[in-house]
Amino acid sequence: MKVINIGEENTILNTFVAEMRDYIIQKDSLRFRTNLERVGEIFAYEISKKLEYSVKEVHTPLGIASISTIDSKLVIASIIRAGLPLQKGLCNFFDHAETAFVAAYRKYGKGDYFEIRSDYCTTTEITGKTLVLADTMLATGSSVEVSLKSLISCGGEPVHTHLVCPIASSYAVDHLMQIYGDEVTLWTAAIDEELTSHSYIVPGLGDAGDLAFGGKL
Repeated sequence: MKVINIGEENTILNTFVAEMRDYIIQKDSLRFRTNLERVGEIFAYEISKKLEYSVKEVHTPLGIASISTIDSKLVIASIIRAGLPLQKGLCNFFDHAETAFVAAYRKYGKGDYFEIRSDYCTTTEITGKTLVLADTMLATGSSVEVSLKSLISCGGEPVHTHLVCPIASSYAVDHLMQIYGDEVTLWTAAIDEELTSHSYIVPGLGDAGDLAFGGKL
């Protein structure tokens, strides 16, 4: 698996990530969702550099222009809830893409033990297309692993998968690198070193789903 951390460069992306992390600014749910959407747009631009293109002729009012445009067929999926604003940002740029949705959540047992469950998946045909799977936080990597299995089971094998996870833990990155090969690329904006006993990323940013859409029962 290839890992691309675009947060290592000095760009406007880091301003949006800083606001998402800031415990004062993130209290504004609209601002948080907007920043996630902006981050999704930046990731879309970077991913677009890795897609397949061909030159096409475009008729203008005054002549014909030859322009290289995208040939890759895309399916943009999100892990709900937290991945939804990120998916919207990706779709703002990839406006011809199809979409998919998958639910993955923690089912807690005794103590700190939990397992990831997925009981909902809806998708178009994925076989032969490029899959982009969006989730704001990559803590243990298990949610992405389970969600990707669900999407492939429902929709078929993509030609390549791009995982878009703005905040990741080094543990999750290492875990996914042991599972996936060159068919998967992980895109992130920050890799944090620490996980709590409940597998929350430190410093992270908190619960992205709650920050974007409010608390849950």
